[in-house]
Amino acid sequence: MKKIIVLFLFIQSFCLFSQKAALQSGPMVGYCEMKEAQIWLQTTNEALVRIDYFAMDNPKEIFTSDLYKSESSNGFTNHILLNKLQPGKQYHYDVFLNEKKITLPYETTFSSKKLWMHREDAPDFTVAFGSCTYINEPALDRPGKGYGSGYEIFESIHYKKPNIMIWGGDNTYLREADWDSKTGIYHRYTHSRSIKELQPLLASTQHFAIWDDHDFGPNDGDRSFYYKYQTQQAFKDFWANKSYGSDPNQKEGVYSTFNWGDAQFFLLDDRFFKSPNDRLTGDRTILGTTQFEWLIDALSSSSAAFKIIVIGGQVLNTSARFENYETYPQEKQKLLSEIALNKIKGVVFLSGDRHFSELSKLQRPNTYPLYDWTVSPLTSGIGNSYKEDTNQNRVEGSLFPQNNFGILSFSGNKENRQLKLTLFDVQGIELWSRIIPKKELE
Repeated sequence: MKKIIVLFLFIQSFCLFSQKAALQSGPMVGYCEMKEAQIWLQTTNEALVRIDYFAMDNPKEIFTSDLYKSESSNGFTNHILLNKLQPGKQYHYDVFLNEKKITLPYETTFSSKKLWMHREDAPDFTVAFGSCTYINEPALDRPGKGYGSGYEIFESIHYKKPNIMIWGGDNTYLREADWDSKTGIYHRYTHSRSIKELQPLLASTQHFAIWDDHDFGPNDGDRSFYYKYQTQQAFKDFWANKSYGSDPNQKEGVYSTFNWGDAQFFLLDDRFFKSPNDRLTGDRTILGTTQFEWLIDALSSSSAAFKIIVIGGQVLNTSARFENYETYPQEKQKLLSEIALNKIKGVVFLSGDRHFSELSKLQRPNTYPLYDWTVSPLTSGIGNSYKEDTNQNRVEGSLFPQNNFGILSFSGNKENRQLKLTLFDVQGIELWSRIIPKKELE
């Protein structure tokens, strides 16, 4: 009898291992709307993929997605549409590969967007934010100590159970061996996405992303990068944003927007249109004309109480160093002027890149102050360039040169709505916080 039990457990373990072996990474929850959501996952080889899902308050009514086929042409990635949702419900979902259910040791859940406008106060919700994720691969890394560390930070973020996670650029680091070929680019994305500490967070939190130079191409990359259309396609294959660019036929840039509760998020592309650092003629630009005009249009027409602009590099740091907006003074001034002249309320910037965290605050005459919260790095090396910065807008006590992540908490009734910024260390211990009342941004 004992032998039979051991054999049964061995067979069960082998079957579970075989199932998981077919799943390279994910599932990951992408955008979630009132009527539809998207689930991303990657398989190890060609496979038939589907998702079964049900509302937690009605588990007997099970819905099934269309059947998808993962193929090598897009790195065996899949974007699975779930289009039988109802607003404001929590859903459970299961992954099937080649008609076999994949058993996972963590929650696979998501929530559809709530229908609250004209009915009640905006819902409270939280958004995790971070940038600069380096995952070591010694064979292709530079010699010496690995640049990446602290992968348990993703478990700490998952423990906070944010409604949304926004990846603020440098979400994967293309190496010299990667960015010159599709094979290298997709290898790097696959390698970074597959670490075990990341999987529970992917499976039960909405994820949105922008890019910066290291997931765009070489260090300090700009519009001249000859392989940018290939890295753009990889970005689309490995993320599940709702859109990319302002026009589906444009096929340039990965900027987009989405809203949740009473906040609208503007995800900017600071690489695809950026002029080279060393070019001495022509207009110096980060966003390019098309994206810049789209942004001002979108901000002007938005009715959101909080308008969160997410960009790879710092906006309000006054030190003209590296690639923050101070090194592009004309476009920076134009951006700030357009926000003021169009009387756009509720703007807050989120940025990354610098390998330390800080809050910058710009006081403006006759209007509300602007904030720029820089959160970096998640797992990459710690920077010490802040020692040479002369950031006149830095908020005292907000500087933290260590691995960290941020949580934005939107809470309160209509009259007392507020945004709370909280910085956490790798273990999820609070380092710093700041409350910004909605009234301060009006």
